[in-house]
Amino acid sequence: MAEFSSLLSDLSENITNEDLEQLKSACKEDIPEDQSNNITSCKEWFSYLEKNDKLAHDNLSYIEHIFEISRRPDLLTRVIEYRTTVLKISEDDEIDTKLTRIPSAKKYKDIIRQPSEDEIIKLAPPPKKV
Repeated sequence: MAEFSSLLSDLSENITNEDLEQLKSACKEDIPEDQSNNITSCKEWFSYLEKNDKLAHDNLSYIEHIFEISRRPDLLTRVIEYRTTVLKISEDDEIDTKLTRIPSAKKYKDIIRQPSEDEIIKLAPPPKKV
C-alpha cells in the first residue's frame, strides 16, 4: 500500500490546478457537477475516486483511461510502470482482465491479440523493373 500512496503523491506533484480541472472535466459523467466543484486538489480527486470504486491499489484502469483521453502520457506512463513493477500485471494480462469483466466481450479476445507468424499473410515482393 505504501507504493500506491507514493504513486498518488507522485501523480499529484505533476498535476497543476489547470490540469486538475481538465481531469475533472474528463470525469464529468462519473462525478456530479456539485461534487466536482467541491474537489479542489488532486488528493481530494483521488479520494473521491477511491470512495466511488473508480480507483484502488489494484484497479488503475479508470485513471489510465482518464490520463489517456486527457492526453497526459507522462502520468499514464507512471501508472503503467506501477502496474507492471509493483502489481506485476503486464499489458496482455490487463487486456485479459478487462475482457473478462464483461462477459459478452470474451468473444472479442481473439480480435485484440497479435496474430501468430502462421496467421500473417505473406505478400510477394514487388516485380523487378526491367
